[in-house]
Amino acid sequence: MFLKIRNRINWELKSFLSSIDKNYSLNSLSPLLFKNIKEFISRDGKRVRPILFCIGYLGFAKKPTQGLYRSALSIELLHDFMLVHDDIIDKSEKRRGKPSMHALLNKHLKNKKNIKFSGQDLSIVVGDIMYAMALDAFLAIKAKPAYKELALKKLLAAAFYTGSGEFIELLLGAKPIEKTTRNDIYKVYDYKTANYTFASPLTMGAILAGANNNEVEKLLKYGMSLGRAFQIKDDIIGTFEETVKIGKSNLTDIAEAKKTILIWYAYKHSHKSGKLAIKKVFSGKVTGKKELLKIRRLISESGGLEYAKNEITNLFKESGNILKSSKINDQYKIALTEFSRKILKV
Repeated sequence: MFLKIRNRINWELKSFLSSIDKNYSLNSLSPLLFKNIKEFISRDGKRVRPILFCIGYLGFAKKPTQGLYRSALSIELLHDFMLVHDDIIDKSEKRRGKPSMHALLNKHLKNKKNIKFSGQDLSIVVGDIMYAMALDAFLAIKAKPAYKELALKKLLAAAFYTGSGEFIELLLGAKPIEKTTRNDIYKVYDYKTANYTFASPLTMGAILAGANNNEVEKLLKYGMSLGRAFQIKDDIIGTFEETVKIGKSNLTDIAEAKKTILIWYAYKHSHKSGKLAIKKVFSGKVTGKKELLKIRRLISESGGLEYAKNEITNLFKESGNILKSSKINDQYKIALTEFSRKILKV
């Protein structure tokens, strides 16, 4: 089921790019702009968000409606817009195994002289255009105006909360690790990941299909629990998975002093020497591989890894219980359960 929807989403994405060029003459306005947007959003991806959007709709509707898959692209394009801006903030040169947007544009500007802007500056504008494209795509669906308005508000809320989550996370980076709380970290997880990756797509689809407020609220809670578990799993993979499998060093998150539930637990449950080692990383002082490996070892020895795994299990059970009470079509209920198991490996 997921593969079938994903293939339809990918086909729709190509069609949408053609219609954007036709409606706004983007290629004529700037071949460079159109070329880079087209290349970036066409890269291979899981398309989790638009797939969940469609499942949220199909789980409460008898059949697809006109413009469903086009509208589902809205949450994917919102994701792409945020990735472009995130890569600027993180100073990342890679995205999905290829150059980030600002890296592509910096390459184009390499031999340009006497310019007062950079690829990063241009990429901010590109991201803004992608956001406009997301809104354009959303409007394609044929649905009752009242449902459409409510779903659009969910899309805007997803942008609002994800941006807020990014803002909060950046400020959290400046907060001393000893003053960082579990709630601080989960707040970032909820707003930056859970809401717009899981809760928003599912509830947008369900709203457009006419699901009642009670059912929408259940999907929201389901998505938030699943999203929090997903982010914890992602943190574990980023720290303990083999480098060759994740495409970057498995010490990157530690070297960048990323505040995860793993680090929080390790600090709270380590002895004095362990606490000092963790504080050194978060002080911004240069650390070598040996020191970074020590931090990863502390995460395991303190029970941080086991704690995180238990959190995933508990959140998976919580989300499953919520889904059981939902009136979403059984076919899609089963699909969501299998999807949850697959991404969390539980």
